[in-house]
Order: sequence, then C-alpha cells, then structure tokens
Amino acid sequence: MSAAPQGGRYDIRGLAEPDATAPKNAVVSGSTAEFDAAELSTRQVNLELRRLVYGEGVTEVTVHNPGAKHSLSVGLLARCRVRIDGSLGYFGCGLIDGPEIHVTGRVGWSVAENMMSGVVVVDKNAGSLTGAALRGGDLVIRGHVGARTGIDQKGGTIVVGGNAGTLTGFMMQRGRQIICGDAGNGMGDSMYDGAIYVGGKVASLGVDCVEAELTETDREFIDRKCAIYRLDQPATFRKFVCGKKLWNYDNLEPNERKLVL
Repeated sequence: MSAAPQGGRYDIRGLAEPDATAPKNAVVSGSTAEFDAAELSTRQVNLELRRLVYGEGVTEVTVHNPGAKHSLSVGLLARCRVRIDGSLGYFGCGLIDGPEIHVTGRVGWSVAENMMSGVVVVDKNAGSLTGAALRGGDLVIRGHVGARTGIDQKGGTIVVGGNAGTLTGFMMQRGRQIICGDAGNGMGDSMYDGAIYVGGKVASLGVDCVEAELTETDREFIDRKCAIYRLDQPATFRKFVCGKKLWNYDNLEPNERKLVL
C-alpha cells in the first residue's frame, strides 16, 4: 500500500482538500522543473504546477507518474510548457489559456474542455467529449477519439490522427476539425457553423450537415496543421459544413414559434 500524499487529506476521487498546500517537491533548474505526482492528490498536483508557473517563473514543467488522475493541469492561465509523462483521467487540461501541454499517454473524457488558447497534444487515444466547448487554440489527438468530439465547439482547431466516434461536431458553433480517419454516425448533427474535414469514411451525416467544396485554402490549412504536428494524412479530404436549414423558424406555426423563441 502506497504512502499517504504529502499534506492535505487524500481523496481518490480527486475532490479538493480544503487544507491542501503545494507539496514543493519539484526539482527546479533555472526555468525548468520536474516533479513526481505518484503520491500527490489532484489538488496538490495542480497547486504545485501553479506554484512553479506563477510563483517561481518556471516556463517548462515535467510531471511524472500522473496515474490517470482526473482534472490535472486545469486552469493554467500563463504561457508555459507542461509535459505530462503518462496518462490522464477525466477533464484533463481544461479551462486553460496559453499553455502548451504534451500528454505522452492517453486521456479520458472531456480533455481540454473550454480551452481558450494554447496547444494540447495527446500521443494516444482520447475518450468522449474531447474538446467540449473548445474556444481557441489547437487540440491534437494522435490516436482515436470517442463520441461527441468538439460538442458545442466555439472556436479553435481539433486534429485527430485516427478515427472519431459518433456525433462528432454535435452542435458545433465555430472552429474547425480535421479527422484523418473515419467518422461515426451523426457527424455534424445540428452544427451551426464551422467546418469538419474527414479523410476517411463517414458513417452518416447528422441533421443539417452537408458536404461542401474543398478549396485551396482548406487544403493549405490541413497541410499546415498536419505538418506542424507531424501527422500522416490521407491523400484526400472531404469538407462538411452547416446546411443552414436550422437557422430560421419560418416553417413553424405562430404558436410553435413562440414556444421556441
């Protein structure tokens, strides 16, 4: 049985300990630092990251043995680089604005939820709700992703090296997605704006999602993003956008319109 974490009250579910403090176990060398998260709780890991980035002026941090804990590396609002040497649980790297985060393993649900700006790169697979409500920046998954990737996406770019699950781009409002592999059923369902590029097969399109012409500007964008993140891409892509049939309620009866509006 492992030793208790340093300070605070440990909760395997990742709940915040009201008396937790930064463990100060990092080894700092100039502008770089690294620390072991194996015996730390979720809050202690995040407090240590904040201490290093905000308090010590560290610009590059490596986190060893994250242990697939939930909600790690969230809420970072500074330009820095974070390398997570392992896998994350649910809601990793959410609510960030500026950092460049590299996860060498896999991630669970809702990675980079509500990310404002920055870059998150995951070397392996991601769970459902990847990039939920993404607002800016680049989210790159080198492997496969689960259902509802980019749900309610409001900006930024999601790049997937493998396949994407059902309802990819559900209720997408803005931004772009590049899916190098196949996409599941209901892709782009109820999307309002934005574009989804798919290199493989699409099982089925969702409501009001239609295919559009792939332009030279689109091609340049795809090539540039895949080159930046060193992703192999298929020879051709197809582009899908909103059909705009859901943009108005002209066909509704007056009583129905009142209920909707």
